[in-house]
Amino acid sequence: MDKVNAIQVFIRVVETCSFSKAASELGITQPTATKAVAATEERLGVRLLHRSTRGVTPTEVGAQYYERCKAIERAIDEAENQASHVHRGAGGLLRISTSVAFGRRVLVPLALAYMRANPGVHVDIGFDDRYVDLIEQGVDMAIRMGQMADSSLGARYLGSNPWVMVASRAYLDRHGEPGVPGDLARHACIVYSSVQGDDRWRLSPPAGAAVSTPVSGPFRSNNLSAVLAAAGAGLGLAILPWYVARESIAVGVVRVVMPDHGLPAQEMHAVFPSPKFVPQKVTRFIDHLQQALAGDWWLRTP
Repeated sequence: MDKVNAIQVFIRVVETCSFSKAASELGITQPTATKAVAATEERLGVRLLHRSTRGVTPTEVGAQYYERCKAIERAIDEAENQASHVHRGAGGLLRISTSVAFGRRVLVPLALAYMRANPGVHVDIGFDDRYVDLIEQGVDMAIRMGQMADSSLGARYLGSNPWVMVASRAYLDRHGEPGVPGDLARHACIVYSSVQGDDRWRLSPPAGAAVSTPVSGPFRSNNLSAVLAAAGAGLGLAILPWYVARESIAVGVVRVVMPDHGLPAQEMHAVFPSPKFVPQKVTRFIDHLQQALAGDWWLRTP
């Protein structure tokens, strides 16, 4: 029996003046309670209790030890109550990890709106396009794109992240607009070198199976803002998440190309260190994200 449990046994024995009553209250056997106190006395090298046919009473040392044990028990109760309160509360510091583009364009506005509605919440957002070890970095939750790999992490589905093909009007005026996937071979294509198959774009025509088409061009980057800038500068066609391209489409910097052909959409998940005992500050913020990212969220102004 560990020290904390042994202390609890000793306290109940003193307060009930009986090994059997203490054992009954604690849900253990009388021999277990007797052995626990005897082991404590052996470890300390002192007698804590007077034992007689009329019951048990603490020795002088036992009475002093009892008062110390009661203080320890109260401290444990206070610590557990505080931990439970923090776990249940929606306030406090929320540490979030997200990719650069999604964080800057989508998550930050949503987090600021959440903070305005919940003044007790403090947010620390880390931007990193690489996967972050949540436990090692002390992160409460992260936003991940794509299918979830099997892991011990907890996760909740947030919604879909669709992609769109775009190009500047100047580029299309010079080179024409592709109509079918096979036309991409004669076009300059700006490659986002992190997802979407890198040098192969997978398009789904209005009827028929999806087609995986090799592409190439003068510019590639692992940064979505750089890909958008290159498309706006007329360097070629690009595929981007709608949330990245939306503003540029709205003001005419780029226009949608092959709108009748679908591109793969990514799943979005909120992930957290464990599926068990998820703090309320995490679950409530995820609830906020799920509401904000419902429907055609990528067409709405954050």
